[in-house]
Amino acid sequence: PEAVVRVARLAFKYRQEFHSDVVIDMVCYRRHGHNEADDPSFTQPQMYEVIDNQRSVRKLYTERLVRRGDISIDQAEEYLEDFEQRLNRAFEETKQAAPPEPPRAIRPVESRGVLPHVETGVSEDVLDDVADTQFGVPDGFTRHPKLDRIFKKARQRYDDGNIDWALGETLAFGSLLLEGISVRLAGQDSRRGTFSQRHAVLVDYETGDEYLPLANLADDQGKWLIYDSLLSEYAALGFEYGYSVVNKDSLVCWEAQFGDFVNGGQIVIDQFIVAAEDKWDETSGLVMLLPHGYEGQGPEHSSARIERFLTLCAEDNIQCVNATTAAQYFHVLRRQMHREIRRPLIIFTPKSLLRSPDAFSDLSEFTSGSFRETLDDTRLEIDPDEVTSVALCSGKVAYDLMDHREEVGAPAAVLRVEQIYPWPEEQIADLLRRYPNAKDVAWVQEEPANMGPWGFVDGRLWNILDDLEDGRELRRVSRVPSASPATGQHVVHDQEQEQLLSDYFREVPS
Repeated sequence: PEAVVRVARLAFKYRQEFHSDVVIDMVCYRRHGHNEADDPSFTQPQMYEVIDNQRSVRKLYTERLVRRGDISIDQAEEYLEDFEQRLNRAFEETKQAAPPEPPRAIRPVESRGVLPHVETGVSEDVLDDVADTQFGVPDGFTRHPKLDRIFKKARQRYDDGNIDWALGETLAFGSLLLEGISVRLAGQDSRRGTFSQRHAVLVDYETGDEYLPLANLADDQGKWLIYDSLLSEYAALGFEYGYSVVNKDSLVCWEAQFGDFVNGGQIVIDQFIVAAEDKWDETSGLVMLLPHGYEGQGPEHSSARIERFLTLCAEDNIQCVNATTAAQYFHVLRRQMHREIRRPLIIFTPKSLLRSPDAFSDLSEFTSGSFRETLDDTRLEIDPDEVTSVALCSGKVAYDLMDHREEVGAPAAVLRVEQIYPWPEEQIADLLRRYPNAKDVAWVQEEPANMGPWGFVDGRLWNILDDLEDGRELRRVSRVPSASPATGQHVVHDQEQEQLLSDYFREVPS
């Protein structure tokens, strides 16, 4: 025991002096099993024969103290008797104490639905300041020639009022920083962006010096922290979760290189992110950015496993969003900090939509409004009364459906569920009421039938249709059930995507 104390004191002094971690390697053994019913001699009979014959540390240490003259035999026996009396007294007090009233189970409350909207628009002057800083460089700084061309084109789009996905994110982060809110983002290749879309850190083409535009917005701004994390989702996600618990007034984001890679951090998700509030009343505002969408990039670069998160949803424990426009992304990021409530937010971010004009938003959409849990068809060219079918979907497949509809001239409307949980039941019902003659309702998803949101939305959509009481029928359109989240061949992917669209429009009533 004295050696243990001596080493512990030494380790503590070392840590205080040199500010470095210390590992104490203590060699010891366990005399009993890990619980009352366990008998380790079942599988380690020889080892536990030695342990059973080994005199205890207390006895050996007592004999050493007596031999050294530190205590007498009478004192040792007195100490032992006193200790045993304390144990017996505590045991008797425990037995005599009245048992506590057993807690009554409280029935969990089902989701209360969508929370009230909060205004997350930002004045154009603030957006201009952020854009000016993002696109500018300090005197004497040489930007990469290719990146210089990219930034000039992005600057022109901004001046024309067209905001793409990456710039929408920059405007969200920058506007929060100017409000004094710190923003932290970590992930694999997050500083550049996995798809070379973010460019949060600029590197001087001649000197190699780094410059972070959003860290230079104003003297009194929040801290801008962005890191390329190691290739361990478990470690990185666990750290960012812990950071978000302690720093509730900061926007903390963790980004997977591809959404599929989140499975490396599944233990953190199961044990902490989705359950900590229910288990320990521990809240977190962590944002998980998971690139998701079927682009023919293979089974490990397609699906962020939406179905897993939706299986874990209950009691408003997390938020699951699959936004399809730059403005929607902007508003949901800002909403995370402008609500008093702190809940983890899962955002299934796109890949092809990062640069697609389909996801561009007008500058006016950033200066007012808030995140919308559902979006109506923005490209419908016929009267809503003429619509005979409604395709409900989430994510980029909405644009594929719109493009195909315009090719075939089908009387169908494409409605987007931008927030899947908490489930926006009233908003979906209101959208369907706009199309009274659309008796055909389909849930369309890119994922196989045994994956994606279908298992979650199936019963909930039927509840909405039953409440409408106007004779609508629901069908599913998806890839066939599969053991793999996606095919590994691009040509097969294209065939599957074409089949998916044909499956929906073939059943649309004329």
